[in-house]
Amino acid sequence: MTAWTAAELDRIDGTDELDVAPLESDGTLRPPTTIWVVREGDDLYVRSWRGTGGAWYQAARSTHAGRITSSGLAKDVTFTEETDPVVNHRVDAAYRSKYSRYSNYVAPMVADGARATTLRLQPR
Repeated sequence: MTAWTAAELDRIDGTDELDVAPLESDGTLRPPTTIWVVREGDDLYVRSWRGTGGAWYQAARSTHAGRITSSGLAKDVTFTEETDPVVNHRVDAAYRSKYSRYSNYVAPMVADGARATTLRLQPR
């Protein structure tokens, strides 16, 4: 498995948003969706604000592959479902800390519906 470089982690973590384009079942990339991203240690995580009904999330969960773009960096990634409650609590804390100025939007991102969609991004 490939790991993120420190420069990549810092670059992506230093921005509020990234564009995520999961692969469709036919191997083409979906149109990008702009979402929030958080860093926990040496890993990056995303969630679907719409919960499991989010179209980008459904595609990511189906194919487990796609591309992200953030701050001029484009990277092919693998999406891995994160179910560890300890990690998810840390991801909650990362969302609260990074996006505290958007309090109306943070609450849904740390609620059960969004938490159930936590995906770890791994570079391919």
